[in-house]
Amino acid sequence: MKKVLKFFLVGIFFGIVLVKSEAVSWYRIYEMFKFQSFHMYGIIGTAVITGIILLLIAKKRHLKTTEGTDIRVPLKDKGLIRYLAGGSIFGLGWALCGACPGPMYILVGTGVFSMLIVIAAALAGTLVYGILKHKLPH
Repeated sequence: MKKVLKFFLVGIFFGIVLVKSEAVSWYRIYEMFKFQSFHMYGIIGTAVITGIILLLIAKKRHLKTTEGTDIRVPLKDKGLIRYLAGGSIFGLGWALCGACPGPMYILVGTGVFSMLIVIAAALAGTLVYGILKHKLPH
């Protein structure tokens, strides 16, 4: 229960940061996809650089996960087509609904109840993927 509380508090903090930085703003996302503003690219770039630095620190200091194993990033199979296809589908969904998966729940918390439709669609898509996974090339 103590671990769940920690994750819950980190999630609340993450939500506050995303709302205050306007990363969950549909208008900011719209600007990004029209290449009219650097705002979202700056946030995403900062997150990527921070993630790289934190992973390097975790690797150097041999930090452990909550299960006690070393933190590591598993290697992925190489393949250009699947990353282009997956990224395009992800980007199209992001552009259509105005939110990536991270802030969907945050937007519901801010009163954007239409995001419940997006969450339902995301869960349905995940279910369909789970059903078809063994038939798809990986």
